[in-house]
Amino acid sequence: MAECWWNKSSPGQRGVTLIELLVTLVIMFILASVALPIAKVSIKRSQELELRHTLRTVRTAIDAFQQDWARDGTVRTGKLCVENVTTCQESTGVTGYPKTLETLLKVKLTGEKAQLGEQSEIKRYLRKIPFDPITETTEWGLRCFQDEPDETRWCGEDVFDIYTTSEKKAIDGTPYREW
Repeated sequence: MAECWWNKSSPGQRGVTLIELLVTLVIMFILASVALPIAKVSIKRSQELELRHTLRTVRTAIDAFQQDWARDGTVRTGKLCVENVTTCQESTGVTGYPKTLETLLKVKLTGEKAQLGEQSEIKRYLRKIPFDPITETTEWGLRCFQDEPDETRWCGEDVFDIYTTSEKKAIDGTPYREW
């Protein structure tokens, strides 16, 4: 049998020494301990990006609703509010914002155009209540139009803004509920 140039040791001396094995394990442990925090930060960053996207989507839907259903007390200025008086009074607060977050899912139109079939009978601003990636629920904190920006209790009249109910802080140190 031919001898290989890299294997010049005698048959009894082949194999890995305990020192080589320990050095390999230490190197693997160091690499794993460096990779774990990086993975945690990466997961947190992706949750933060998802939260920002979700907040932007819902806030855009709230703004679109308010454009369509705008009113100032009894004065109706939004296009759909003028055409659908009953729905406007039932679905909106006095400022034209939705009464609940669920209102954005389905608004039944009651105006002439909807009854004659010229317009869909249902107006949707969101397909579903979005999932909060930080709290892992669909429960959101709500603010009314007249609430202060740091208010944590909802007045119950309309939905002007949403925020996460999480007490955690972002990577940059700001509380998520202030986003």
